[in-house]
Amino acid sequence: MVMALALSGPTHGAAAEEPGASGQAACLRELVVLGTGQDAGAPQIGHANDAGEPLLPTSLALVDREAGARYLFDATPAITRQLAALDSLEPPAQGLGIDGIFLTHAHIGHYFGLAWLGTEAAGARGVPVFAMPRMAGFLRANGPWSQLVDNGNITLVEMAEGAFTVLTDDFGVLPIRVPHRDEFSETVGFVIMTPDLRALYLPDIDSWETFEAQSPTSLQQLVAGVDYAFIDATFWDDGELGERDMSAVPHPRAKAVMERLSSLPDAERAKVRFIHMNHTNPLRDPASAQSRAVDAAGFAVARRGMRVCLSS
Repeated sequence: MVMALALSGPTHGAAAEEPGASGQAACLRELVVLGTGQDAGAPQIGHANDAGEPLLPTSLALVDREAGARYLFDATPAITRQLAALDSLEPPAQGLGIDGIFLTHAHIGHYFGLAWLGTEAAGARGVPVFAMPRMAGFLRANGPWSQLVDNGNITLVEMAEGAFTVLTDDFGVLPIRVPHRDEFSETVGFVIMTPDLRALYLPDIDSWETFEAQSPTSLQQLVAGVDYAFIDATFWDDGELGERDMSAVPHPRAKAVMERLSSLPDAERAKVRFIHMNHTNPLRDPASAQSRAVDAAGFAVARRGMRVCLSS
C-alpha cells in the first residue's frame, strides 16, 4: 500500500530543533505556521467585542530555500496578512512568490483565499493549485473559481489518494483521505516529506474513530510515521457551543485526543501540535488552564509564527 510504504521507516522525533535566530540560516526546508484558527478566525463575525487572543484561519507555509520556492497549505481569507508575514520572514524571489498551494478541502477557511489571486486583486499568472479530483472539479465548474482557471490565474494540478506528489528530487507531499463534511469536495490531510523529517498537516476531520474504521492506519500510527503532527483541535471539549448541537459540526475534542494518546512515549506525544481552534476554544489563550494542561501532558498547541525545520 502506497501510504503505508511512504510512512514506514524511522523518524527523527519532534525533539528536532525548532530554529531560533541562530538556526534559521542553516534550515533548507522550514515549515511556518501562518494561522491556527478555525475557518472564520477570531474574533468571529457577530463577536466583534471578543477580547481574546486573535486567530487567523489555519494555514502553513513551506519555505524550500534549496530550491528557492515557497508553498502554502490552504488558502485562507486572511491570505493577504499571511503572505505579508511570510514575506517579512522569507522575501519572495519575484512577484507573489507562491510556487504552489495545496488545498485540503472546500470549506471557506481553506480555499477562499484563491479569490485574491484573480483580476480584482493580484492578477496572478499560473499559480499551481494542488487539489484532489473532486476539489479540482468543483473549482473548474463553479464561479468565481472557474474564472481563475479560465483566465490562467491558477493552474490546477490533480492529486491522487495515496500517490506521492514530487516537488523536487527529494521532497514531496502525500495526500491522506479523511472523513469530513464533504459537501463540495473530498477532504485530505498532507504528509510533507523530506529526506530528513516529515510533518503531518491535518486540520479537519470528523472523528478519529471513523477514520480508523475506514483506514488500515490509526492516529497512533500516523503520529509514529512523522516528526510533527499538526492535527485538528477545533474544540477543546463538549458543551463549548452553548445550546447549539455540537454533533452537527463533528470534530475530535482535543481533550479526548490527549487521553487517546496518553499512553504514548514522551517523544511521540511531543510531536503533536494542536491546530484549527474555534473562537470558543480555550486553547487559543496560551495562558489558559487548558493550554497549560496540554503542555503538562507533553503535547503542544500550534501558535502563529511557530517555525520547524524539516531539512538542515
